[in-house]
Amino acid sequence: MQVTTRVFDLPLRHPFTISRGTVRVQRTWIVELEEDGLVGRGEATVNPYYNATVEGMEKALGAVMEDLVLGKLEHPAEWWQRLDDRLKHYRFAQSAIDCALWDLWGQRFGQPTWKAMGIDSCHGPMSCYTIGIDTPEMMVEKLRQMPGWPVYKVKVGTPSDQEVLALLRRETDRPFRVDANCGWSPGKVRETIEGLLPMGVELVEQPVAPDLADCLAQIKVDSPLPLMADESCEEESDVDRCADRFHAINIKLVKCGGLTPGLRMARRAKELGLRVMVGCMTESSVGISAAAQLLGLLDFADLDGAVLLAEDIAKGVQVDFGRVVFPDKPGLGIEMLPCDSI
Repeated sequence: MQVTTRVFDLPLRHPFTISRGTVRVQRTWIVELEEDGLVGRGEATVNPYYNATVEGMEKALGAVMEDLVLGKLEHPAEWWQRLDDRLKHYRFAQSAIDCALWDLWGQRFGQPTWKAMGIDSCHGPMSCYTIGIDTPEMMVEKLRQMPGWPVYKVKVGTPSDQEVLALLRRETDRPFRVDANCGWSPGKVRETIEGLLPMGVELVEQPVAPDLADCLAQIKVDSPLPLMADESCEEESDVDRCADRFHAINIKLVKCGGLTPGLRMARRAKELGLRVMVGCMTESSVGISAAAQLLGLLDFADLDGAVLLAEDIAKGVQVDFGRVVFPDKPGLGIEMLPCDSI
């Protein structure tokens, strides 16, 4: 295989703020694997919280470059296992490589990747649209610019959360999901959830930091709203640990290492009675097209990452006001758009 990488800066429509920081331009790393005229692509974004840097991802790729260059396309799960010892500390890079291999695999057999993975259908839930933390007035404006989505995810974790949700509720009757990104204190979780009930909230994502999540075991027993793990569920080994603290998990491919472990996580979660979401970072349609391949296994979807961009670098799976639309192409269905890398 021939291996190339490109780096892009993705400008956002609006500054995107969660409880631990703000992003205005998202840097992203694209891997391209070419064999016999077919090109598979994968994406991983730069993320300080997970210590994911372009330099680190290039280093990780370098550790497996010889295998990829000298190897032939085999089942991506076999590649994942073979390279895991060298990539297990670089899950973001591992994810991009794994997704590129799945893209190639689907193209080789003339099938969309979800079918090549053994998933029965590409049909599943509609995606939410995410409203990042901002002034209350600006958060209302963000919703007004995207009316008619089936559900809105609202980033929370500030003293003005209740005010913001009340203002947003005046604008729409659609359900809300709130995501604290670890921003709540353990002693306030139950009280805060009770305050959300009149706001039409349907679930609460990652209320506290992973090292404080033991407090959720008792809260889960009688919580009036489902609790979903995000930062508490990074890799496969985390799924079982989430079962007694959360009602659902959010799988992000870059955190777990790609579609190969993501598929296993979704199936294991179902065995444990957990509901499943696949989420995304603020990323291009390359990454969104990969994550969407799991749609047929999901209860919830958060695939709006490319919608948050001012300009995309690719076409592929599209999210049209919540509806996930697959292109009629094999693999991930990605087509790169003319744009300059950095």
